[in-house]
Amino acid sequence: MTGARPSSAPLRAAVITVSTSRALDGGADESGDALAAWVEELGGTLAGRELLPDDRGAIEAALRRWADGGECDLVLTTGGTGFAASDVTPEATEAVLERRAPGLAEAMRAASAPHTPHWMLSRGVAGIRGSALLVNFPGSPKAVAETTAALAPALPHAVALLRGAPTAHS
Repeated sequence: MTGARPSSAPLRAAVITVSTSRALDGGADESGDALAAWVEELGGTLAGRELLPDDRGAIEAALRRWADGGECDLVLTTGGTGFAASDVTPEATEAVLERRAPGLAEAMRAASAPHTPHWMLSRGVAGIRGSALLVNFPGSPKAVAETTAALAPALPHAVALLRGAPTAHS
């Protein structure tokens, strides 16, 4: 891993869309587009995007590559967090995490509760690898919009902490 990014550097993120059907047919990646737009809303820049099939090994490799490269503060995934047998994004993410951040995933589920009775079926996780924060988002653009709003207030502080920047409670 390269050195930590300066606390004043703009937030940088990678977006990984996990969808076998999109990877095979090249269809529109609306959820990935929504996450990329959100990164810009946060004042960040997009380091890159990937579209992967629901393959645990490929997901783990991509998460490691983006988190360990030293250029990303955030590695955001969309898709593969449900109950289908092919939904393995949470397992792939947990395999590469060094520390969990369960409050983020809990906040995302809580944000979905007013919008769908199926909010509790999301298995997305969040955590830390090196100095990068990894977060699993649902696969629907509507759910991405609902959940990003819940995380936006906390992410700048989280990134500052991971960069080792002084914070109000230091």
